[in-house]
Amino acid sequence: MSTVKESVEVDVPVRTAYNQWTQFAEFPNFMEGVENVTQLDDTHNHWTTKIGGVKREFDTEIVDQLPDERIAWRTISGDTAQKGLVRFESLDNTHTRVELVLEVEPSGVAERTADVTGTIGRRVKGDMRRFKEYIEQRGGESGAWRGRVTPG
Repeated sequence: MSTVKESVEVDVPVRTAYNQWTQFAEFPNFMEGVENVTQLDDTHNHWTTKIGGVKREFDTEIVDQLPDERIAWRTISGDTAQKGLVRFESLDNTHTRVELVLEVEPSGVAERTADVTGTIGRRVKGDMRRFKEYIEQRGGESGAWRGRVTPG
C-alpha cells in the first residue's frame, strides 16, 4: 500500500472547510478523475472514477468523523482498496490547514504505474489545490453534515 500525504491552507474558517468536505457529491468539482459520488447514508458513499481511461466503482465507509477535526474512511467493496484521513486545523478565525493522508493499494497495471511514477501523489496535490480554489471562490460551504461517527 502506498501512502500520499498533502496539505493546503485555505482562506476560510475551519467550520466552512470541514462542512464543505462533508458534501461528497461535490467532490467531482475539484477532484480529478472523480465522476460521481453518491451518498448512500450518513456513513456510506458510492464512487465512480475514471483515471487514465480506467473506470472504477467502489463503496466507502466513514469510520471516524469528528466535526471540525477529522474524517476517516476506508473502502468496503469494489475494485479499489484505500483508506484515508482528512484533518482540519484552525490556524486563526479565517484560515484552516486541511491535511489529507491517503493509503492506496494499486489494483491494476495502470494504477501500479501511476504509483511508481508518482502520478497518484501529483493528483492528490492537484485535488487539494483545487479544493482550496473551490472553497475560497464559493466563500462558503454548499452544505454540512455535523454528525459524529465513532470508531469501532
